[in-house]
Amino acid sequence: MSEQWVAAQIQQKGDSKCVPWKSLRDLVLVHPDVKKRVDVYALGIYGLVIFPKALGHIDEAVSDLFDRLSKGVTPVPTILAENFRSLNACRRAGEGRFIGCAQLLLAWFHSHFWKVEKVSYRVFSDSYSPLEELVITPRRDDISEEKWMAILQNLQDEDVEWRAPWLIPDEILYRCRDFDWVPLLEI
Repeated sequence: MSEQWVAAQIQQKGDSKCVPWKSLRDLVLVHPDVKKRVDVYALGIYGLVIFPKALGHIDEAVSDLFDRLSKGVTPVPTILAENFRSLNACRRAGEGRFIGCAQLLLAWFHSHFWKVEKVSYRVFSDSYSPLEELVITPRRDDISEEKWMAILQNLQDEDVEWRAPWLIPDEILYRCRDFDWVPLLEI
């Protein structure tokens, strides 16, 4: 993808500059470099599923994030911040459409709103994946929109599991007697 190709594809959608998915899809189908095809396809998934902005288009901000991913930057804070921003905008307006990854939000709801007494032994395995476990976990799909509204409006602090059930609690030494730091011996 050259800068000229990108400049030719960019379209204004609302307040965002975007590249149509069709252009990226066409590039995926014909690009000779397999690694670049996979990268462009992954960019499309990030833009269409995780950070949807305009239907069928990938926001240019997603390409900036995607560029940082190749440098080892984790996308988790960005994904959470974008979901929070969208939810906050819906709440402020009193109505509106959630623009975020609904699947990730639903996964968070299901893993935090119903307390889990037992944690799978598989969390100790190197190959453990919380998302894979979430996929095979039976969900409460019988909850209507009205029921969700009632659940969210009546939430109490004790109703929410503030850490994921698969997160292994660990002890942290952060103070020693009256010191807010841990002195190192022999130094």
